Amino acid sequence: MPPSNVRKSRRQRGRRGRTYLLGTLALIIVIAVGLYVYASAPARIVYAKINTPQGTIEVELYQSATPETVANFVSLARSGFYNNLVWHRIVNGFVIQTGDPLTRNGGGDRSLWGTGGSPQTVPLEIDSSLHHYVGYLGMARSQDPNSGSSQFYVNLADNSASLDGKYTVFGKVISGLNVALEIGNVPVNSQDQPVDLVFLTSVTIS
Repeated sequence: MPPSNVRKSRRQRGRRGRTYLLGTLALIIVIAVGLYVYASAPARIVYAKINTPQGTIEVELYQSATPETVANFVSLARSGFYNNLVWHRIVNGFVIQTGDPLTRNGGGDRSLWGTGGSPQTVPLEIDSSLHHYVGYLGMARSQDPNSGSSQFYVNLADNSASLDGKYTVFGKVISGLNVALEIGNVPVNSQDQPVDLVFLTSVTIS
């Protein structure tokens, strides 16, 4: 019969083995739960504030659905590109549009407003879950579907029937829709330009 201290040593090793096994299983469970939570997390959303003299329009930007469009928008905003631009196209009951550098500080040739942009372009990014509903942001472009640049618009009405599938929807107003609607009510000339200039003072990202 083995000495008692040998039996105790075997029992202790057995208890340690079970402890290590339980610890390993617990670690595996924790890692698995963490991976599940990460995989189940909602798509990442970037937030921005569109600042105007009339007030602030807060928006959420859908980075996961429209990554190139949002990345370009965020880069331009952080560089100060959107500072002191005019809302150059205002159509009550349709959209308000800005982002043309040719309108900076209200200067330049008004006949060219709406034709400018940033040096880089982004492709058309269509997500079937995003629509041109009231308060949603769209990326303007030329006739080339992949010519989105810096100009963007806020829908003042449900324009999904006419615009869905043709322009990238990349965000939504979550606060300050009344500001966009107020801008949409300003008097305009025959080119849908505001008679008294209405500015986008800046865009800040959070």
